Amino acid sequence: MIIDSREIRNFGEPYIIAEIGANHNGDMGLAKKIIDSACDCGADAVKFQSWTTKSINSRADYANNQKYPGSPQKHFGSLKEMVEKYYLREEQHYLLKKYCDDKNITFCSTPFSEGEADLLKKVGVPFFKIASMDINNLRLLKHVAKQGKPIILSTGMASLSEIETAVKAIESQGNKDIALLHCIAIYPPNVNDINLRNINMLQNLYPDYPIGFSDHSVGTAIPIAAVALGACIIEKHFTVDKDLPGWDHDISANPEEMKAIVNDSKTVNAALGCFQRVVSEAEEDKKLKFRRSIVVTRNIKKGECIKESDITFKRPGTHIAPNEAEYVIGRKMAADLMEDDILCWDNLL
Repeated sequence: MIIDSREIRNFGEPYIIAEIGANHNGDMGLAKKIIDSACDCGADAVKFQSWTTKSINSRADYANNQKYPGSPQKHFGSLKEMVEKYYLREEQHYLLKKYCDDKNITFCSTPFSEGEADLLKKVGVPFFKIASMDINNLRLLKHVAKQGKPIILSTGMASLSEIETAVKAIESQGNKDIALLHCIAIYPPNVNDINLRNINMLQNLYPDYPIGFSDHSVGTAIPIAAVALGACIIEKHFTVDKDLPGWDHDISANPEEMKAIVNDSKTVNAALGCFQRVVSEAEEDKKLKFRRSIVVTRNIKKGECIKESDITFKRPGTHIAPNEAEYVIGRKMAADLMEDDILCWDNLL
């Protein structure tokens, strides 16, 4: 997968998406502040969510959620009031896209309806991100697939058969530019439910598609571990203040954590290296200092035959190696050596 000229591949340097979502709280000043912070942290992209009061929630859903569940200091008002306050207006998409362009960070968003996918295409997103909740929304998947852009699909709450059906729905529209994100759609999940080895399972099931991780855990350890398993996309909720009111601030990474995720992901990815056994140039140099050479254990004269008891092994490793001793025993000396002298091939007849 190519995003903004950047190749996304399994075990490649991870593409880091700072998920702002609705953490802007409907305030474009706050949105810009979070974008600025994501830039400072080194994230590759900032992701928002594109929905309205009519995109996700039915009248029955609003009626059943008169007060949004959660601690009072984090949330306020009815669900409908929060959705009305937090959704991105059409013109705000363009405003944020331009701001991101000026800051040299990728703007992207998750559409929750066909109309919002069309809007994002006009705005000019380089890829579409599909939320876990819509993995079985085949009409939306097919509509997005027709846009001809890469699709990053979260797999939270989905069975393997649902993932396969979603992938085939996208492929049926001629779009095979797909990345899958292992995801646990709980905020935050129990660590025993995260099952990071699913990343490797998805890599094996879909070898042609990049596999990443959409993280809802608290802290930085889990996404870094995902990179160690080869995850090439890391999506993490992001805020500048965990104490702000709203849905996701408290489980989001703050700037210090996001910076650690970005930097440590690069370090871990670089450390993964390749699947071949390679001795580095630095190690080759160290061999000469830390390995051993054959030295003689006594004064030994020219013409004498070398016995096992005449040699031992000491640093540096610049001459005959210990594992070559069998080619030394029984040979005659071509020169005199003093006790503790290093033996050279030229010393032997």
